[in-house]
Amino acid sequence: MSELKLMKGNEALAEAAIRAGVDAYFGYPITPQSEVIEHLMTERPEERTGMVVLQAESEIAAINMVYGAASTGKKAMTSSSSPGISLKLEGISYLAGAELPAVIVNVVRGGPGLGTIQPSQADYFQSVKGGGHGDYKLYVLAPASVQEMSDFVEDAFDIAFKYRAPVLILSDGLIGQMMEKVNLKEQKKRMTDEEVIEKYDDWAVTGKTDRERNIITSLDLQSEKMEARVHRLLKKYDQMEKEDLRFEKINCDDAEYLFVAYGSSARIAQKAVQLARKKGIKAGLLRPITLFPFPKQQLLELARQVKGILSVELNAGQMVEDVRLSVQHKVPVEHFGRTGGIIHTPEEVLEALEEKIIQNERIGDYKTRESSIL
Repeated sequence: MSELKLMKGNEALAEAAIRAGVDAYFGYPITPQSEVIEHLMTERPEERTGMVVLQAESEIAAINMVYGAASTGKKAMTSSSSPGISLKLEGISYLAGAELPAVIVNVVRGGPGLGTIQPSQADYFQSVKGGGHGDYKLYVLAPASVQEMSDFVEDAFDIAFKYRAPVLILSDGLIGQMMEKVNLKEQKKRMTDEEVIEKYDDWAVTGKTDRERNIITSLDLQSEKMEARVHRLLKKYDQMEKEDLRFEKINCDDAEYLFVAYGSSARIAQKAVQLARKKGIKAGLLRPITLFPFPKQQLLELARQVKGILSVELNAGQMVEDVRLSVQHKVPVEHFGRTGGIIHTPEEVLEALEEKIIQNERIGDYKTRESSIL
C-alpha cells in the first residue's frame, strides 16, 4: 500500500527504486548523493524484493555493470554526482549506442573540477547536449521536489523501456538533501525471468532460446550500418519530443514577463512570481520538467505575449542558450544565476527581472520616443 513519510530527496528516490521493482543498483558514494546507496544498503532490498545493490569499486565499474544488467532486459540504475557522472559518460554513450534501457541519477554539485559539495545546475550542458561522445541524447527529467524525486523513478524506467534508451534524472544537492513529505507508491513486484523473456526476447540477452541470438553492441564497422543506427536513434529523439515532452506553466495566462527555471531554481522563481505580482508586475513561470525534450514551441508562443524573459539558473548561464534559440529573437532574454553553491533568493530573482528586463525595456521605450520626436 502507499505510505506517507518525511524523507530526504535522495532517500525518497532510493525507496522509490525498491518499490518500482528495480532489479539492480550499482553505484559509488559521492556527496551530495551518498544517501541513495546508504538507504538502499540499510533497507536490504535483496530481502524485500530480491533487488541487487552493489557498491562498485569505481564509477566506471558501476556504469559498466549497469550496461551488463540492462542487456539482459533487467531494470538497472545508478546514481552519482557531477564528477562521478563525468566518469560514467563513456558507459552512458555505450548504453545509448547499444539501445539499452537504464536510469542514471545525477545529484549535481558545484564545479568545475571537484568544486564544492553545495548545490548547482552547472551540469545542464553535459546532460542535454549528450555529454559523452557521438550523436546521442538523453531523455532528461528535472525534479523540483522530494515527491518528484520519488515519482520520476518509475516514470524514467517507463520511458527507458519505451525507447530502449538511457534516461537521466537531473537533480541537485538542494533537492537531494532537503526533507519533505512524500507519498510513496505501493510495492511492485519485480518481473520474473520468464516475464522478461516473454516481453524483451526480441532484443535482450536472455540465454539460449529457439530464436536467433541477440547481440548487444554499439559497434558497427560498416559505415552504412553505423549511419542507419544513428538515424534510428534520431527518430527516437524526434518521437520523444512529440510524445513525451513535459512542462509546467504557472501564472502565464496574463503574464507580461516570464521566468524560465527548472528544478530547485523553479521553486525559487515561483516565489519570485508571487512577489512580483504583489508589486503589480505580471510575471509568470515556465518550468521545463523535461530538459530534453525542451519546451521550445511553448516558449515561442509565450515570446509572442511577454515583454521579456529571465532564465533563472544555479550556474553561469547554460539553459539560457536554449531559451534564446527557442524564442527566435522575438523578445529580450537575460540570465540570472549564482555559482559556487550559493542559492539565489526570490528577492534576488525579482530584482534581476527588474534590472535586466524591465528597466532596459523602459530605457528602450524612452529612446524610441526620443528618436520619433527628433
